Amino acid sequence: MSVDPHSRRVHVRAPGKLNLYFEVGAAGDDGYHDVASVYQAVSLFEDVWAAHADEFSISVSGDVDVSGVPLDERNLAMRAARLVADEAGWTGGIRLEIHKGVPVAGGMGGGSADAAAALVAVDELIRANLGATRLHELAAGLGADVPFALHGGTAVGTGRGDELAPALTRGRFDWVIVGSGDGLSTPAVYGELDRLRAQADISPVRAVPAVEPAVLRALRSGDPDELGAAIRNDLQLAAQTLRPGLADLLDLGRREGALGGLVSGSGPTVAFLTAGAAHGRELAGRLLAAGHDARSVSGPVAGAHLV
Repeated sequence: MSVDPHSRRVHVRAPGKLNLYFEVGAAGDDGYHDVASVYQAVSLFEDVWAAHADEFSISVSGDVDVSGVPLDERNLAMRAARLVADEAGWTGGIRLEIHKGVPVAGGMGGGSADAAAALVAVDELIRANLGATRLHELAAGLGADVPFALHGGTAVGTGRGDELAPALTRGRFDWVIVGSGDGLSTPAVYGELDRLRAQADISPVRAVPAVEPAVLRALRSGDPDELGAAIRNDLQLAAQTLRPGLADLLDLGRREGALGGLVSGSGPTVAFLTAGAAHGRELAGRLLAAGHDARSVSGPVAGAHLV
């Protein structure tokens, strides 16, 4: 495949996500769980640059702690870059530079956003022209959250979370996100949920997970009070068991005026819904004053896109 012989550098930005609703089914024979999720892309971003090089390499910097981010084939962005190169028959190397704004292992899909951005960046860099459908297929093979990071906005995810349908959303929603120290392992949180369900009466309410209609109605109406009353995450109890301080943090946010709060994804990042931008700034200030790493974000925002 021929490409422009001159050096190129492509910049793509992809958003982190919140799970506004997350119902988890029972573990299947393969150990995986079907889910029903409502994703919303929010204004916290990962930036990925792709450039021609003699070999594949990756570097990572960030506004968050990146010490635990792998710089080898374990990195989803590196795997994404190789997938596009293989599809296109590209025999050269690619250098990826990542600047992270999404907490690492925080339940906000930062690694998935990196992978989505790398898919788009490398496709553009080597002019692979794979198209949206094939990029989505490659994204789904990398992880359940990667396809959503490609598309952004607000969407319902079913199956493993990668079967996406857009969710009609009116206006914007303002959130305060609070980091909570070291990350949590997603497999460990799911394992804890399975352990809790095996010894307590908190088994899935449905054989096939589904999103509660109240969540979708609140999104369509654009009413943050309605949405605050409807948000839910089945993984929250497991995350709180592994990180007991999360329960206290959730209680604090509600006492300080949040319309609703939940652990995002597998955690430990906590998201609080607010009544608007001014309310979000006020709540973030109160949580900062209480010693927490809080920041205001909004959604929905676009998925992975060229900058």
